[in-house]
Amino acid sequence: MAFDTKLMEILACPVCKGKLEYDRAQQELICKFDKLAYAIDRDIPVLLENEARQLSADVEAVE
Repeated sequence: MAFDTKLMEILACPVCKGKLEYDRAQQELICKFDKLAYAIDRDIPVLLENEARQLSADVEAVE
């Protein structure tokens, strides 16, 4: 089973409540505003701020 992209309609960043973008290659959800990447573990998004990966200042567009 793969991550259900239909969830993107209802998922939001737990920090700023903003829109997340799906990075299929890295299997992460990206918040460009907070520069955080949330892992997707076994097709389940891990939306915990303390588990998020900090992104560099030059976050590029996600496919």
